[in-house]
Amino acid sequence: MNTSRSSRVWAVCTAASGGAIREPKPSRENAAAARFNFGNLGFWFPWSVVLLVAAAALFTYIALLLVLAVCLLSEGQRLYLHWSHKIGILVTLSFSISATAVLSDLWSKEWTTLLLSFQVTAPYLHLGGVSLMTLLSWPIALHFFRMNKRERQVVILSLYLAVLFTLYLVPLGMYSPCIQDEGTLGPAPILIGHRGAPMLAPENTQLSFERAVEAGGEGLETDVTISYDGIPFLMHDTTLRRTTNVHEMFPNRTDAPAAMFTWSELEILNAGSWFLQKDPFGTASFLDVHEKVQIQNQTIPTLKELLNLAAQHGSLVIFDLRRPPRGHPYRDTWISRTLEVIHNESSINSSQVLWLPADQRSLVQELDPDLQQTSGDHGTLAELQEEHIVRLNLHYSHMSQEQIRKYASVNISTNLYVISQPWLYSLAWCTGAHSVTTNALHILRKLQRPLFLMTPEHYSLMWSLTDIVSAFLIAAVFIFHWWRERGLPFWSGSRQVNENGPYSKFRTEASEVQGIRWNPLFFDGPSLSLDPDLSLHSLVTSGPSPAPAFEENLTTRQPHRTCPPSQKSRPSDTDLYGKEMWTDHSVREIFILSFPHELYTDMMLRRVQRLMPSRS
Repeated sequence: MNTSRSSRVWAVCTAASGGAIREPKPSRENAAAARFNFGNLGFWFPWSVVLLVAAAALFTYIALLLVLAVCLLSEGQRLYLHWSHKIGILVTLSFSISATAVLSDLWSKEWTTLLLSFQVTAPYLHLGGVSLMTLLSWPIALHFFRMNKRERQVVILSLYLAVLFTLYLVPLGMYSPCIQDEGTLGPAPILIGHRGAPMLAPENTQLSFERAVEAGGEGLETDVTISYDGIPFLMHDTTLRRTTNVHEMFPNRTDAPAAMFTWSELEILNAGSWFLQKDPFGTASFLDVHEKVQIQNQTIPTLKELLNLAAQHGSLVIFDLRRPPRGHPYRDTWISRTLEVIHNESSINSSQVLWLPADQRSLVQELDPDLQQTSGDHGTLAELQEEHIVRLNLHYSHMSQEQIRKYASVNISTNLYVISQPWLYSLAWCTGAHSVTTNALHILRKLQRPLFLMTPEHYSLMWSLTDIVSAFLIAAVFIFHWWRERGLPFWSGSRQVNENGPYSKFRTEASEVQGIRWNPLFFDGPSLSLDPDLSLHSLVTSGPSPAPAFEENLTTRQPHRTCPPSQKSRPSDTDLYGKEMWTDHSVREIFILSFPHELYTDMMLRRVQRLMPSRS
């Protein structure tokens, strides 16, 4: 193509439009998130790692408290939460609310990532959730049958069954593109290196793009800025501070726009040392000495160098083109200058270039119809066809199997960015994406099939069997506890023996649970035996009185504790032998349990009351 002609056409069209070209407007999310990136902080801070570690620690702590509470209730123990644990729960709750608010304000799109993850993990989460509810059936059934108040029984059983049946029915409403008929899975999406291979070499350097090609990348993605003297070069940030040593070479221009430097100033900057110093992906330690030397010597590459590398290997190229700031000589001709490099200064074929800039797209299409017009916005089919769009470049949050198929029906392919996790790549594969932009070429290239892929028949069989087995086990657990609490024998000819005496009720901070109360008929001291046929008169007037034996046990036997000995026991109605806790009601309850005959009960009650110290 004649470059002088294209330049003249471009100049005429630009003048006719009055030089009015759209300025890219940062989104609210990007503007908010920018306050926390390197460009504003001035240093690397792994905030995501800190957040994940804090969340994992706090929720592990809460989970341990929950498990401990279930175990204590299963053993009939009282629950008293220490003040330190109350503070810990309050801190966890505050952290959860604050983190949710911050994430929702700065990175609201990431909630879409969470929802997408359920399309891969939901089958396994369902299996884990049902298994957990099945395990919880043991303490819940024990608690249920030992409660005295029917209202509380209804509440606890209703809540448990509501959660359980919700989990049972979740698969009916679940959707995952990776659950599909056998033989319908399409080819794996081709991989486009995001700024090269930034996990293996410094981003937007010649070495990074070479590593991307070696790792099997079929495309290269980058960001293009035009220098003050008109040389398009590769730089993502608006300044040079993060990825170069500009603070050493030009200390007074550290925060100056990268486009305001001349190429002679840019080419002397080091663009690789920061990678070894900051290690943004934690991969620097795996590099050998030769690779580290190569990285130390990296400089800023030009667009021409990238295009020639892509032409040599037959790779696709896609780039964001940044408009120079006001006062820049190429502010109004930056697109024509970029086209000039593509057409005259490089050996690449125009069909290998995915043209992403939306400004003056119709003019670019007229000047070079071989460029693959690529849009970052998904519009109607009519609008896309009118602009000659052949490829969409969308964030993975817009992943939709229906939309991708609709665009493919009119020969518009879809590229999703930035996908670096195997599970997300698997989801894009199942959805039908044609290509993905990634930081992890060397990892995703190893996947031979999606991590999760199942036919609808196999999945239905899996969750149905899971629910049936769970329901059977839960029913068996409830029947077992009901049978045991009734005191019925477990087999013919067996005799149910209660070694610890009858169950009685103790109080927790949350509910009333059946515990074990000592029975005077089972204490270890001198035995107290009464003949059921003994008359009241003979009991009073003849033979040694059983009162001394019982009195001895009342005064010498240590109180029964429902808490471990190391734990300080607080007075309650379960401390049966604490003198301050003796009441007529509690004493009468003992003898009702021990002496079923009412006359015996009244007589022994009066005798014990005489032995009791008066309450202050």
